[in-house]
Amino acid sequence: ANPSDLAAWLLKCNSLVKKNYIDDLEVDEEGVGDVLLDENQVATVARPGTSFARPTTSQGGGGQQNLLRPMSKSGRPISGYMRPGSNRPTSGTGTGRIESAFKGNRPGTTRPITSGGRLVRLGTASLQATGGAFISSDRLNMKQLAQKKGIAQALCEYLLYVEHNPKKALELAAEATVLSNYTDWWWKARLGKAYFQLGLYREAEKQFLSALKSEDIVKTHLELARVYVRLDQPNNALDVFTKALEKHPHEISLILSIGRVYDMLNDTTRSMEFFRKVLAFESCNFEAVASIAAYHFYTDQPEVALRFYKRLVQLGVDNTEIWNNLALCCFYDGQYDMFFTCIERALTLADDSSLPDLWFNISHVFIAVGDLANAALALKIAVAYDSTHGESYNNLGVLDVKQGKPESARYNFSVASRNSNFLFEPCYNCLLYTSDAADDLLCVDLGGRRIIKKK
Repeated sequence: ANPSDLAAWLLKCNSLVKKNYIDDLEVDEEGVGDVLLDENQVATVARPGTSFARPTTSQGGGGQQNLLRPMSKSGRPISGYMRPGSNRPTSGTGTGRIESAFKGNRPGTTRPITSGGRLVRLGTASLQATGGAFISSDRLNMKQLAQKKGIAQALCEYLLYVEHNPKKALELAAEATVLSNYTDWWWKARLGKAYFQLGLYREAEKQFLSALKSEDIVKTHLELARVYVRLDQPNNALDVFTKALEKHPHEISLILSIGRVYDMLNDTTRSMEFFRKVLAFESCNFEAVASIAAYHFYTDQPEVALRFYKRLVQLGVDNTEIWNNLALCCFYDGQYDMFFTCIERALTLADDSSLPDLWFNISHVFIAVGDLANAALALKIAVAYDSTHGESYNNLGVLDVKQGKPESARYNFSVASRNSNFLFEPCYNCLLYTSDAADDLLCVDLGGRRIIKKK
């Protein structure tokens, strides 16, 4: 082949990779098949603190009570920073409900059937954006291409990040690994990445461990830990991060990842220690600042949380969520003049996906000042924007009870439990406020849980 042609081909290939590159360490989404057909669960009943399915719940163990933190639609406490998979059930959580598995972030959206299906969508979109396929991977002879190291590496990156074809990338990486006499860490890492995208986590684990023996690379440690997170083995992931941190003590991504795992285990005391270490090295880290701010807010320190949220505004964050958080901090800190300014700014920037939560928070403010009529109006506005907002229905039921409307309250409690089966408040309130709940057929609709009336 003409060297000039090869140079032009290599330049275009690398350009397409740079254009379509995604840091997949920060994008980790499970499909419906991955959630419902999970074959990687080690223990059906794990000990608390050893699985994301059973995080630490006692405050003595360093965890916050989940009552104090809002829950996502998958039943997981929402932290101060939206992370990949933070609002979806992970492997082995045992939440295998088909209804919740198909639901996406917003009402009316669904997740792909498998994580591989998502890669197919990305590959199709990237090829359409580039005007068609640059390389016909089905016709390539991987054994011959593997002998040309520079071209083979560029082609492997193209298959992973542009075409999103992990099977072909795996074939190429396997041939190149054999040619390198199993000593090249780069090809082992690509083998692990391809195995991970194909859902073969144990094979990916072996390749990443082998790559680390050949060369100690921070990103390989992160990818190996991601395998353990997907396998629902947080302690193994923490061990990987800890060992990597001994060799790379100032690597922020490792410290941040340890804080994330502890936060997913609801061990907020330890997670805050690592988030503060991140700020010691990088004072403008958004995730660490937001997580610490949320921690102080839910531990009844709104004045401290307010300082951290102001820091985020100084760093250039300007969205509905930050102004909503500032408004709540100002209200509970007694700065009522600033509260109205912040909440108006939040309403100005809000879209249909964030308005339900925003009006739900406004209803809490009305309840705090004793204006129950406007609180009910705010909750009805939240329900108008999102008809599946279970928290709003639950609070509407409580307000109906206070207004002497037991039938309306019972209906709101049943709707809340059907739409948000992870909430226990609707069942508790229905039992507490409606004495004949056990004799009513609606009790069966409360998330499939039967309420038994005390005699």
